[in-house]
Amino acid sequence: MLKPDELDQRALPRLPCACAVFRRASRAMTRAYERYLRGTGLNVAQFSLLQALAHVGPITQGRLGRLLALDSTTLSRTLRPLEAKRWLRSGSGTDRRERRLELTEAGRSRIERTIPAWERAQKGLKARLGEKRWERLLTELSMLAGVVGEV
Repeated sequence: MLKPDELDQRALPRLPCACAVFRRASRAMTRAYERYLRGTGLNVAQFSLLQALAHVGPITQGRLGRLLALDSTTLSRTLRPLEAKRWLRSGSGTDRRERRLELTEAGRSRIERTIPAWERAQKGLKARLGEKRWERLLTELSMLAGVVGEV
């Protein structure tokens, strides 16, 4: 774990806009995870989507979009190659407008093969931040995503 003064020395300058700070942090995290996932056949967006499906089970596309805070266009664009590779399947929901998504065995297998790389990313970042800061960060960001969605 980096010591607090080392973390402060590595911190980027604080920006006045919360959105800019979060977008910058998001880009940095995405780059870090992409480095770890290189060679797995999945990018961060695809892995996150498949992992969410594995976690929640069959779900409608609308609910998955809300869970991941993704607009329908971005979600559809991310789903398309995963369906083409047969890592997930979609079917009709309770009405014709609804799509129900489910992970396939091939999708589960892809996640299983990717998890070691993802775990290395998680472990490396957690080690740099420390367990308590890591847990607080995940809790606060989850809360923030829920609260901001209400604004």
